[in-house]
Amino acid sequence: MRITDIMEKRMSFSFEVFPPKEHQSMEPLLDTLEHLYAFEPDFISCTYGAGGTNAGRNMEICKAIKESGKIIPVTHYTCIGNKKESIRKELQTYLDMGVEHILALRGDFPKGWEETRGDFDYANELVEFIKVNFPEFCIAIAGNPEKHIQARSFEEDITHLRIKQNVGGDYIMTQLCYDVGRYERWVDKIRKAGIALPIDVGVMPVLSKNSTIRMTVSNGCSIPRELAEIIGKYGDNPEDFKKAGKEYTVKLIYDYINTGIDGLHIYTLNKWQDVADILNDAGIRNLKDVNVDVSGIA
Repeated sequence: MRITDIMEKRMSFSFEVFPPKEHQSMEPLLDTLEHLYAFEPDFISCTYGAGGTNAGRNMEICKAIKESGKIIPVTHYTCIGNKKESIRKELQTYLDMGVEHILALRGDFPKGWEETRGDFDYANELVEFIKVNFPEFCIAIAGNPEKHIQARSFEEDITHLRIKQNVGGDYIMTQLCYDVGRYERWVDKIRKAGIALPIDVGVMPVLSKNSTIRMTVSNGCSIPRELAEIIGKYGDNPEDFKKAGKEYTVKLIYDYINTGIDGLHIYTLNKWQDVADILNDAGIRNLKDVNVDVSGIA
């Protein structure tokens, strides 16, 4: 079943994880995946580092998710450093593994880079290449409710999103956004611009002051007053900040669901216990009993 088929019937529910670096053990993430499976998500997406670093680990994780037989794996894939010949080989490898869902991105430039250094400069070119040459893929495209940090205007950003839809995007996965009001205004704008794709909203849990500030600032996202008050009040006490941040995240999830989203996508940061606390408190997913044994998992 394709993710878009799920979204036609109900709100999808999913997670994002990232692979360990090449020199790090896979065991902690495999353990995390087993706990995430217990929430019975519809899919789990897997990122990889800027410039394609640990892309091989991405394949390992996608393969492990597929072989679990429990849920749909979604791979991220970027234009950064990728030539058509290697793209063909890698996408065919994913298909051979049974991975038929992909998030097609331009990708962030590694430090010191000012271009992709690949055959495609923009995500829409990659999306079109995949749609034409590998129609088996269900393609997610990225959307930015607060505008991509490098776009000169909302109008420019929305135009690029429309182009990605027109060349083959199947649904939208959003960048983090803590301002639900801005998200709603963005949805209104893209619908008026003729973008009709279902929207999978990414929610970044608020767990630590420094990471919350770093991720919002680096992506050009705003910090709403309620979140700013949490930072100001609890920023010097990590334990209290995490408690208040989890409560804020629960409310954020409620607010998004009440806008009528097509999908809820939790950026786990590979921290399954914190995510479990949030989802159990929200009451929208309950962790099933799980006896984790990752021995023998490749």
